[in-house]
Order: sequence, then structure tokens, then C-alpha cells
Amino acid sequence: MPIADVTIIPIGTSTPSVSSYVAKIQLVLDEYKLEGKLTFELTPMSTLIEAELPVLFEVIQKIHELPFENGVNRVATNIRIDDRRDKQSTLDSKRRSVKDQLNKEKS
Repeated sequence: MPIADVTIIPIGTSTPSVSSYVAKIQLVLDEYKLEGKLTFELTPMSTLIEAELPVLFEVIQKIHELPFENGVNRVATNIRIDDRRDKQSTLDSKRRSVKDQLNKEKS
């Protein structure tokens, strides 16, 4: 399943803090998660979203628009998508793979 690493950057806000914007984005992602459309993980620098490609693009557009809806006049959105088609890949399977490799290296 495709995984996107997304960072929404509101520009020109009245404060350097963007946590209120991030919180609003997380609420939208919670809605999609409750509908069973995606899985996501908030990290200190971005949000990882796992979903089918059409859903990824839909939700990315929606969260990109949120800062505009909250008075921001400029938004920079960084998107990186990992879409592996030769085998099933998830956030958990990618973590497990690295842990397995670490265990091999330690042996």
C-alpha cells in the first residue's frame, strides 16, 4: 500500500508555532481513519499516511487546504510517496524489516 510522508507548512502566520494547524490536520486524518480509509502516524517533523493512492491524493488536497480555510495566505506542502508494487508494504512491515536487519547485524 502506498505510504506518503507529508509536511504542511503555513507561511506568514502570526507566530512561529504551527501546532494548532497540525492539530486541525490530525482531526481530518482521524475522520478518514475512522472510516477505514487510511492509517497515519504523526512524527515530530511530518505525518506518515498509508492509504490507496486515490485516497492519499484526496486527503493530501484536503489537508493542504486547511490552513487557507483558517486564514493563512500561503502554504507550502512537501509530499514524498513510496508506492511499492512488487509486494505488500505497510508502515509496520517497513519497521519490522529494519528491525530484522538490525538483529542480523548484531548477531
